[in-house]
Amino acid sequence: MNDTKSMLEIRWHGRGGQGAVTASKVLAESAMSLGKYIQAFPEYGSERQGAPIKSFTRISEQRIMTHAQVNTPDVVMVLDPTLLSVIDVTEGLQEDGIIIINTQSEPAEIRGKLNLHGRRARVYTIDATGISLKHLGKSIPNTPMVGAFVGVTKLLAPEAVAEDFRKKFAGKFKEEIIQGNVQCIMDAAKEVKSE
Repeated sequence: MNDTKSMLEIRWHGRGGQGAVTASKVLAESAMSLGKYIQAFPEYGSERQGAPIKSFTRISEQRIMTHAQVNTPDVVMVLDPTLLSVIDVTEGLQEDGIIIINTQSEPAEIRGKLNLHGRRARVYTIDATGISLKHLGKSIPNTPMVGAFVGVTKLLAPEAVAEDFRKKFAGKFKEEIIQGNVQCIMDAAKEVKSE
């Protein structure tokens, strides 16, 4: 988070079942455990499996007084690259905003698809699906996307987020699932690609 803005606003785009809402909450709760003020909430609409969904996260140094959805995000997280042809994920993005997309494509290729030529927005890509398949055995890109976020923004340390995840889900999941998610966070933080 830069010094001129005390609150970071994040909009998540995914499809039902991919874990965008969970990722939003995991990130927010990790920030809260480090003393930040947070909000995390979904936009309720069609909740069927595979339907496009949005979720929102706010992280701040001060109490958050706004309770509306995020319309002018600093960061946009896209869990499913097929959404790029369905909705405008760049809508309202700050001029110097960040877009992180789950794809095997290079950031420059995605910039062209998003028609961002001439804008200062920065584009990052991460093969979150590949990372989740490697460590979890299934396509659940949410924790790798959290890892990519912390790798890009440096707002939180990947190790702190991974440890918070471990504590939060101990007893809820088997140890191998927790360890797989921790590894997803750590790998994605290192493997995210910039232009």
